[in-house]
Amino acid sequence: MSQTFYIHPDNPQTRLLDQVVKILNDGGVIAFPTDSGYSLGCLLDNKYGVDRICQIRNLDKHHNFTLMCRDLSELSSYAYVDNTTFRLLKNNTPGKYVFILQASKEVPRRLMNEKRKTIGLRIPDNKIDLALLELLGQPLMTTTLILPDENEAQSDPEEIEDKIGHQLDAIVHGGYISEQPTTVIDLTHDYPDIIRKGSGDITPFE
Repeated sequence: MSQTFYIHPDNPQTRLLDQVVKILNDGGVIAFPTDSGYSLGCLLDNKYGVDRICQIRNLDKHHNFTLMCRDLSELSSYAYVDNTTFRLLKNNTPGKYVFILQASKEVPRRLMNEKRKTIGLRIPDNKIDLALLELLGQPLMTTTLILPDENEAQSDPEEIEDKIGHQLDAIVHGGYISEQPTTVIDLTHDYPDIIRKGSGDITPFE
């Protein structure tokens, strides 16, 4: 059964997040709030954790995961970014975007798009996430918490505990967060390609 950590959305408690970091470092899988609803996460090299997340969400091996990074310096370790792309990212992060980028060799092959060798990366605009990533010192492998046979991300941490608490190691309770899907931008071509219009402003990419 999972542990629930009640984290203040504006002033995240470091002593509680330290416990979440320990769970992640010990191979745990967590549910946590983002600026677009709740997500599932584990460490990048946690293959068993990825398998568990796929089982919870009933995903196949071709699902594209997202790396959540704390800043651009971390993001650039996991993707190839030219100067033009870097400026676009700098002007629009943190924010409600997922950027599709060419994956670097630091990304395990199983997590990237098999044909295109791409990876989704995001820098969240969420104080809990940023504090957690700062303490963790590395990205989180994440996917939106959409349960099988449902179409929307989970928004209520207490419902998450009732539905899948037995399949998780920790739930970061950051309050109710209504689903606000991220805007997905493919930056692997000469011009930005808007894959999905969500809550992130598309104007800079048009």
